[in-house]
Parts: sequence; C-alpha cells; structure tokens
Amino acid sequence: MKTQSFYLTAILCAGIVISSNAQNTKSDKEEKTAPPSNFFKVNLTGIPLKNYSVQYERALNRKLSFAVAFRTMPSTGIPFKTQILDAVGTNDPDTKNTIEKLKLSNFAVTPELRVYLSKKGYGRGFYIAPFYRYASFSTNDLLFTFQNALNISRTMSMSGKLTSNTGGLLLGSQWALGKYICLDLWILGPHYGSGKGTFSGVSGTPLTIEEQNDLRQQLNDIDIPLTNKTVTVNANGASLQLSGPWAGIRSGISLGIKF
Repeated sequence: MKTQSFYLTAILCAGIVISSNAQNTKSDKEEKTAPPSNFFKVNLTGIPLKNYSVQYERALNRKLSFAVAFRTMPSTGIPFKTQILDAVGTNDPDTKNTIEKLKLSNFAVTPELRVYLSKKGYGRGFYIAPFYRYASFSTNDLLFTFQNALNISRTMSMSGKLTSNTGGLLLGSQWALGKYICLDLWILGPHYGSGKGTFSGVSGTPLTIEEQNDLRQQLNDIDIPLTNKTVTVNANGASLQLSGPWAGIRSGISLGIKF
C-alpha cells in the first residue's frame, strides 16, 4: 500500500513538472515569435504643409497599445493661402493684406490608447483610439489697419497665442510592410473641446480718440462663430481675448519602423 502511494505521488509530481515545463516552453516560444512592440513613425501628409509630426507607439499586449504624437510647425504663412485669398476676392484689401502677411506657428502633443480589433494585434490591423490633444498656435504678424480723423491709415501688428484642449476618437488601421516597416492610416479622428487666447499690440505713438474708435471697430468686426470676444483699446494699443469651443479632425498617413 505504501509502495502504491509512493508511485502515485511520484507520477503526480512528474506530471506537474512536465506540465510546468511545457507551459514555460510554450511561453518562451510565444515570446520569441511575438512581433516587434515598438513603432516610430513620421506623418507624411503634414510635410507639404510644413506640419512636422512624429509618433511613438508601444504595444502593451495583443489588443492594447499606447502612443504619443508630437507636432510642430515653424513660423510660416497660413496653409492654403491662395485658395483663401481667392475666396476673399478684391473687395476687402485690408483682410487680403492681413492674410498675405500673416505667419503662424503651432505645437501639439497627442497621447492615445489604441484598441486593436483584428486577430493579429500587436500593432497590426484596424483600431479605435480615444485620445487627448493639447495644442498652441502663435503669431507675431496679425495686422489691423485703422484711420484717424484725417482718413490717414495706420497699421498695428498684434501678437499672441491661442491654446486648446480637446478629446476625441480616432479610427485607423496599421499594416506591417515587411519585418521592420509599418504603414499607419489615420482614417478619421474628430475631436472637440475648448480654446482660449490673447493677442495684443502696442502703438509706437499714442492713439487719438478717432484712431482708437476705428481700431476698436475693426476688432469688433471680427466674426468668429460661438466665440466669446473681449476687445480693449486705449492710447497705448489694443488687446483681443478669445474663448470658446474648439474642434478639429485628425487624418493622415504615417510611415515608420518597428523594433
């Protein structure tokens, strides 16, 4: 009886050891065959607009990954300037002059959590990604033309920054192009939140009452839907404060490496 118990115990122990070794071997095999978990990508569609964007993504497991993108644009003319000028036409020379000389710069950081829905996973296939975006837009060349009592025109250059905080949901798909290359398509990523900014300018000489009134009128005539606007004008210059909803859409094509 004792001998049978001994053999039964030995068989159970051997089974446990074999099972454990098999699981470890399977785990090691899966780990060795798992695709690369790191992705570094460059957004190709923003380059022609001087909007330079890179993204790092880390696959946490088969279904989930975390990514963060950084975007920057040096001070440059506004995108699609020609089309905007055509829409403005020749009837508003002041607005046309402002658009011609306006230069903008921007910066944005966008963290996101990706959920891959395909069986492949590990950063491959269709995904949905809730995200947050902080963005800032700056200018030093916002020009406004106003007149004094003698109808002599003057121009004031205003500078400032607008910042926004938005959240959204991105739909996309990512493919492996060989062992070390990936292609990431941002199909559609609407986002919504709020923005606020302040723009101000200082006059080289004191503004007369007539000049202040005309400049105040120019600033008040700016029509931005759903935006709260506060205009302040005095003899030293002017300021324009904006606050309200902010929305946008993410889309693009990124090419990257896997490692």
